[in-house]
Amino acid sequence: MNNAYISGTGSYAPENIVPNDYFEKVGSNDAWIQKNLGIKERRISTGETTSDLATKAAQNALKNASLTAKDIDLIILATATPDKLAPSCACFVQENLEAFDAVAFDISAVCSGAVFAIATAVQFIKSGMYKNVLVIGADTFSNITDWDRRDSVFFGDGAGAMVISHTTEDKGFQDFLLHTDGRGKDAWNIPAGGSLQPASEETVNDGLHYFQMDGQAVFQTAIDVVPKSINELLDRNKVSIDQVDHMIPHQPSIRILQSIAETVGLPWEKVHTNMDRYANTSGGTIPIMLDETNKNGLLKKGDLILFAAVGAGWTWGTALYKW
Repeated sequence: MNNAYISGTGSYAPENIVPNDYFEKVGSNDAWIQKNLGIKERRISTGETTSDLATKAAQNALKNASLTAKDIDLIILATATPDKLAPSCACFVQENLEAFDAVAFDISAVCSGAVFAIATAVQFIKSGMYKNVLVIGADTFSNITDWDRRDSVFFGDGAGAMVISHTTEDKGFQDFLLHTDGRGKDAWNIPAGGSLQPASEETVNDGLHYFQMDGQAVFQTAIDVVPKSINELLDRNKVSIDQVDHMIPHQPSIRILQSIAETVGLPWEKVHTNMDRYANTSGGTIPIMLDETNKNGLLKKGDLILFAAVGAGWTWGTALYKW
């Protein structure tokens, strides 16, 4: 058997905590945020960049895998908030780690980024091209958030990482389903800063470098496409929802995850969440949640794990993993 498995996990978030009370000034409140989003607080960077967060998460994953940076063949970084538009944020992380034998590049799929990056890493390993790939999801959404708008409550900063390695054992990634529908590209976007609308005094003054979101469209899309992807993935692998031991999803909101779990028939106690402490860390959510689940000793040999995410684009994806 030629497969890829997770040999190490790691995560990191800034120390600065911003509670829900902060958002009363923009017309929100703790009770509404907790009920609808499941968020109590979030971590916000006070100067650390995306590559800083990613580097620390990667170092923790390498330590957990008992590997060094010299063992890494490839670094894939999923982010929507790179340190610079160019070069890739992965290049910054490679330099920080001194992983100079590794190829490095970014993937942009926003909140689905980690699943897309993991799927890409697995193909490199299964092809025999690489043996150890460092996958990182990291974002500092605080830098693209208009803190005077109500939708500033949704996001936090953080990074998660995993080392994916070659194995011949009966474990690892079983299958993936990835999807994109560009017709939803305007429902969550950053209007300015690219070639379509380059940065100017006017775009800065108009706040066009902050994210803009159609919250209702995000909600309706997520509760529609993710259950369909889960059911298709399980059906083609002849796995029933009852056989799934853990769901480690992207952390968009508690209501979205509750709806998805109910639709596919997965008991809520099998769904792992940490949005109460981190909010939505975009590309970082799944690897952070996986690291916490792993470090808490909740994963047993042979457990089936379902990964699921939906993000801007639209992008969405699911994966099945045998621990």
